[in-house]
Amino acid sequence: MDTKRLLEAMEYRRLIDTLMDDRLFADTVLQDGYVINVITREIYAADVAIKGSRILMVGDASGLIGPETNVVKVKGKFVSPGFIDSHMHFESAMLTVTEFSKLSIPTGTTTLVADPHEIGNVLGIHGMKAMIDEARTLPNRVLYTVPSLTPDVPGLETAGAEIGSKDMDQLLNDPLVQGIGELQGFSNVGPVFKHASPLIDDLIASVVYAKSIGKTVEGNAPGLFGKQLAAHIIAGGTHVSCHETTTKEETLEKLRYGVSVFIREGSSQRNMPECIRAITEEGVDSRRAILVSDDMVPEDLLKHGHMNDIVRRTIAAGIDPVEAIQMVTINPATHFGFADVGILAPGKRADIAVISDLEKMTIDQVYLAGVMSAERGELTVDIPSYVYPDSVKHSVKRQPLRKEEILIRASGSEAIVRVIEVIPDQNLTGASESRLIVSNGIVEPDVSADVLPILVIERHGRSGKIGKAFVKGMKLREGAIAESVAHDTHNIIVTGTNYDDMLIAANRVIAMNGGICMIKQGKVVGDLPLRIGGLMTDELTGKEMSDKIAELHRQAREELGCGIHVPFMHLSFLSLVTSPKWKITDHGLIDAENFEVLPTVL
Repeated sequence: MDTKRLLEAMEYRRLIDTLMDDRLFADTVLQDGYVINVITREIYAADVAIKGSRILMVGDASGLIGPETNVVKVKGKFVSPGFIDSHMHFESAMLTVTEFSKLSIPTGTTTLVADPHEIGNVLGIHGMKAMIDEARTLPNRVLYTVPSLTPDVPGLETAGAEIGSKDMDQLLNDPLVQGIGELQGFSNVGPVFKHASPLIDDLIASVVYAKSIGKTVEGNAPGLFGKQLAAHIIAGGTHVSCHETTTKEETLEKLRYGVSVFIREGSSQRNMPECIRAITEEGVDSRRAILVSDDMVPEDLLKHGHMNDIVRRTIAAGIDPVEAIQMVTINPATHFGFADVGILAPGKRADIAVISDLEKMTIDQVYLAGVMSAERGELTVDIPSYVYPDSVKHSVKRQPLRKEEILIRASGSEAIVRVIEVIPDQNLTGASESRLIVSNGIVEPDVSADVLPILVIERHGRSGKIGKAFVKGMKLREGAIAESVAHDTHNIIVTGTNYDDMLIAANRVIAMNGGICMIKQGKVVGDLPLRIGGLMTDELTGKEMSDKIAELHRQAREELGCGIHVPFMHLSFLSLVTSPKWKITDHGLIDAENFEVLPTVL
C-alpha cells in the first residue's frame, strides 16, 4: 500500500474509533444548526461533528463533545456543503490562483474547477503547469480541465503554442487534472466537419485516452440542436457539459440528452435567468443543472460574492433555495465523480459553508478540510502570495507598430464595411454593414453611429499578421482601448475612435509585456500591466486588483465615455471564433459559422 492510501486508511480508522470509543471525541462540532441535506432536498435541525479533515457524523453529536472539542454555536444558521464552481478561468479575473482563492473562499466556495485554456494558448504546457503547480500550495481544492486543442480554429487564428492529442499523456496524468476542458474545437460542428475534419480525429483520440484513465470531458455546444448536438455529445465520449447555453430551448434539449448544463452567470455573460426557465416553467428535473461563473472580475467577487451570489440570484429567479444549492454541491460532484465533497455525510471532507441568511446567501463561516478558514467575509488562515517564474512573463514578442500598419484602407469617398455587433452580456455577436467616409484612402470611424475600427495584432512572434474590421456596440465616445486579453489565442486587440490613439494604446500594451491600456488624445488615461502570459498579474493582491479594475472601469466611463458594462471583458470576447456570428482574429474578420475570412470593405 502506498503512503497516500495508507494515510487514508489510518484516517478512516481514526474516525471509526472516535465514533465507537466513548473516550474519544470530535475536534469540532457545529451545534444546533439547520443542516441543508442536498441528497434528500431537506432542511432540518442537526449537529455536524468533525474529526481531522473529515465529517464524523450529522445528527445529535452531544456524545462526541469532550473537554477539548471546539463547540461552535450555529443556532438559527444553515450548514451547507461548501460550494463548487465547476467551470471558471483564473485568467479572466487577471489574478493568480492564490489571489482569486483569497477572494473566493470567504464566499463559501471551497472547490474550483478551472480551465487553463487561456494560458495554454499563450504558453502551452509550460504555462499550464506553472498554474497547476500553484494550486498545490492552497488550502481549498483547485482542479483543472485542460484543453485538448490549441488554437481552437487552426488556420483562422494564431496561438502562442499548439496542443493536441500528442500532449494528453503529459497533461492528464497529473493528479490535479480532472480531465479535458471545453471542446471548443468542435463547437461549430457543421463547419468543422466540412472544412476541418482531421480535427475531429485528433479530438476523439484525446477523449478516448482521457476516458481510458478515468478522466472527465467537458463540452462546448453554443446553439447546437438535433444532429449537431448529438455529434458533439458523442465526440465528448457520450457525457459532456455545456457552459455556452443561452436559451430555455437549448437548456431543455441538452438536459433531455443528459448533458450537464453549466448555467453561466459571470461578470459579462449572464445566461441563468433564461436557462433556468427550463426548470421553473417546464418543471424538468434539475439534477444535471449546474451553476458556474466562467469569467468573473475581482470587483464583482469583492462587491457581490462568488457562487453564493449566483445561488442568490438563482433563488430570486424562482428556484427553491435547497435546489439552488444542489446546483453548486451535489450536482457538480456527481458530474465530476467527486467522492468526498458535495454533501454533508460521514467520512466526507469537511468543506462546509455556514449561512446566516438563506435568501441573501450571506456566508458566516467557511471550513476547509475541517479548519475554519473564513468568518464574516474575512480569511482566518494565512495564505502566502505566490510569485510566478520569469519564464512566463515575456510572452509579447511583437515590435512596436507603425501607423501605416493599422490603417483600414479603401478607394473612393465612401465605403460599405462589414461590422461586428456587440451583444451585451453575451459571447455571441451580430453582423451588419455600415457606410463610412473615406478620407485620403483611409476608412474613418463614425463615432456618432458607434462604428469603430477594431484590430487584432498577432503578438506571439509567429504570423506577424494584423486583422482589421469594424465594431458597433463598444460605445466609446473618445480615445482607444487595447489589451492582450483576447479569447482564445490572446493576441492584442484594440478599438477606438481614432487611429492615432489606437496606435499608442497597442504600443503601450507591447511595452508593458501585456496588459490593458486606455488612451485619450495621445495620453495614457489608465493602464494595467499583466505580465504573466499577458493575462494575469502577481504584482497585486485580489483587493488591490479589484480596486484597480474598478478605477479602470470608472476611467473608461468618465474619460472615454464608454457606455458598456465591463468593457475590457466584452472587447476580449470579440476574438472568440468558436461562437457565432462574426469575430476578429489576426487573420481578419471571421465568419465563425462558415469558417472563412471575410473582406472588411465591400
